[in-house]
Formats: sequence, structure tokens, C-alpha cells
Amino acid sequence: MSATAGQAADGVRSLADRFGIEPGMVVMEIGYDDDVDSDLRDALIDRCGELVDEDTDEVVDAVLVWYRDGDGDLFELLVETLAPLADNGVVWLLTPKAGRDGHVEPSEIAEAAPTAGLQQTSTVNAGKDWSGARLVLRRGAKGRK
Repeated sequence: MSATAGQAADGVRSLADRFGIEPGMVVMEIGYDDDVDSDLRDALIDRCGELVDEDTDEVVDAVLVWYRDGDGDLFELLVETLAPLADNGVVWLLTPKAGRDGHVEPSEIAEAAPTAGLQQTSTVNAGKDWSGARLVLRRGAKGRK
């Protein structure tokens, strides 16, 4: 039995599993700094390989956005994630948990995401200091082909 299958049988899912990251996926990372959760990054890199930055020309399956209060306009940042995102791609908005420096109020995410053409589908515990909001394209939001 593989480690992943064993973890699933025990009810424990790896970080990469919780984020839906599979081998071969192209994952873009935005907002990297010294405070990011290294365990999460390592788990994602172990699963899919290197993370690409926002200068990539590739179509990406997922965008990992580390965002803190004071990092600029959340709406604009979310709009920027849409151009390289595959039609069925996902944006993971990672924000510091309540009580941590840079915490972002959930109401800010709830306002910015739909305006940018995204809808929040779930949240995950992304580490000791970070929460993750899973955002997907609303139907017709990207001018689908």
C-alpha cells in the first residue's frame, strides 16, 4: 500500500492532497517571503516539482498566493492570477490566521474574490500560521472559449 493510500485509510491527508496537487501539475507561486509555511511549500514541491513564478509563460493548474494585510490590492492581485490559469484551475489564497501579523479579514476575501470573477469553495488549515481559501473561476468569468 502506498503512503498516500495508507494516510487516506487512516483519515489523514497530506498537505498536497488537501490542496488537490498532483504530479505533473504546474503550480505558480506569488507572494513568497520569509514567513511562508515551509512545510506546505515542501509538500507541494515534493508532489509537483518546482513552483513557477508569476513571470512564467506556462498555463498553470493552480496558483498559490501568499497574501498579508498591507500587501497591496487583493482584487488586483486576484485578477492577475486569472491570465495564466487553466480553465479548470484553482487559486489558493493563503492568509495569516487570526491573531497573526498580516491577518486578512474574511470579509475582504468575500468582497474581492467575486469581483475578480472567483468564488470561494472551501477553506483549509494550511499550517501553523496560515489558512487557505480555495477559489475557482465563476462560470463565464474569464471569457471562456
